[in-house]
Amino acid sequence: MVSTIHDTTIVNTGRKDKKTNMEIKKPYAVVQYNKFMKGVGRADQYLSYYSVLRKTVKWSKKNWYCFC
Repeated sequence: MVSTIHDTTIVNTGRKDKKTNMEIKKPYAVVQYNKFMKGVGRADQYLSYYSVLRKTVKWSKKNWYCFC
């Protein structure tokens, strides 16, 4: 991961690996990304379940969009 804001600091995540029982360490940029982007990823996941075309457009219009 490339970042111009964060440095190359490695931080502990507070979790341990199940097999080796060692603490998991990640770059600070990855920890910050995971912290602040969870809502965006979850929103995209929920939108993929409910397509706008499926709810509002008749089947004939769906087929027309596919052929264009």
